[in-house]
Amino acid sequence: MADGLTDPPEPARGDSARDRKKDEARSRLLDAWIGLLVEGSADLTHDEAARRAGVGRRTAYRYFPDRDAIMQAALLRVRELAGPHVVLPTTMEELIATLEPIYTGFDKIAPITIMTRSTPQGRALRLSQNGQRVKAYTQAAAAAVRDLPPRDRKLATAMLQLLHTTPWLEMHDTWGLEGKDIARAAEWAIRVLLADLKARGDRPLDEDLTAS
Repeated sequence: MADGLTDPPEPARGDSARDRKKDEARSRLLDAWIGLLVEGSADLTHDEAARRAGVGRRTAYRYFPDRDAIMQAALLRVRELAGPHVVLPTTMEELIATLEPIYTGFDKIAPITIMTRSTPQGRALRLSQNGQRVKAYTQAAAAAVRDLPPRDRKLATAMLQLLHTTPWLEMHDTWGLEGKDIARAAEWAIRVLLADLKARGDRPLDEDLTAS
């Protein structure tokens, strides 16, 4: 009894303990894989990740049957390490609202962020989810770009996506800026583009609105 109330029953320990052990092993494998990527290791294999994680080779392949599976899971793990709000947006409101969490999250895992943005291994990591990324940003930008000519819709969507995540490396390395300020600058640029798109209507992107 506690404070006159019946104590809740304790959860069954067996399954939850096993699940926690599996989750921990999986996370160790992904962290080992990400560590290999950050180091630029030539031995980027399941075997080496398993060795570093302290798990068996068969366990590594059970969780991640092939390279594509572990690359996709590693990218999700990078987002998890950066913070819970580092997600692919599906609306323009979400795109703007996640700017600061994303950029400050990049600060927290700076060596990993630099790897994902500046190395062949990082490029491969990001490209492992390119289809999902294009789909999400296309949905997020759809209303803002819908009146543009078809080719320009893609260009405008790509620019909005670039501002959502890409400036961190250049502004961090060249200007010594922190995530909060980078997010503030990126939000300003996005809002300028959205205002232009609203005023532009169906006119192509290379038409100078100030000349009309």
